[in-house]
Amino acid sequence: MRYSIGELLEKLKVSELASMIDHTLLKPQATYKDLEKYIDDVKEYGFASLVIPSGLLVKAKEIAGNTIRLATVVGFPLGNNISGTKVNETLLSAQAGAKEIDMVMFINAFKSGDYYRVVDDIKHVVSIAKNNGVEIVKVIIETGLLTDEEKVKATELVIEGGADFVKTSTGFIAGGATVHDVALLYRVARGKIKVKAAGGIRHALDALAMIAAGADRIGTSTGDKIIKEFIELKEKL
Repeated sequence: MRYSIGELLEKLKVSELASMIDHTLLKPQATYKDLEKYIDDVKEYGFASLVIPSGLLVKAKEIAGNTIRLATVVGFPLGNNISGTKVNETLLSAQAGAKEIDMVMFINAFKSGDYYRVVDDIKHVVSIAKNNGVEIVKVIIETGLLTDEEKVKATELVIEGGADFVKTSTGFIAGGATVHDVALLYRVARGKIKVKAAGGIRHALDALAMIAAGADRIGTSTGDKIIKEFIELKEKL
């Protein structure tokens, strides 16, 4: 553990916690009204980014202009798209204003031991992203489908692929982030890349536990609730 939760409660500023949160709206039933609310949340709290499907990027730009940082998902949620599809999705997302990309690892290839194809997939997305204005690429390895040994290997491949973050989960398939997994990924990353915890993180104490274990980003659809809870917890100190 990098910190204790008590240390984080005492030392972490509200603005610092907000800057570590990717406020996420990926539910297929989300409406433009929901999008407007999440944009307002990002503006109010100062979240790191708003993560939305690529199809909503243009609408988000129309509503928010350049007032917030936009992120999107690629190959989501299964990761088994042909690489060219991921690359094209990344390019179009960059052109639509995305500054961060959360791509899903090619899990079928990984489970088959075809590690070259996994790394090649990541490298192609990273290359097209970085050459078109995207600043951060995160790779979702879907920890709920992997053994600890596989989580170690997957993180090593993400590093080899040149991404900026290894991310635990989509939150759509096999459970979400755990303190155990975040701590494991953090140890394997060895400072070469950062760790994003996502999936099932809905409360302030959940987020703090993930940060204590090694996460530098938190993906959650309840960023506003987490900040409000964090403020209440700090007021009780």
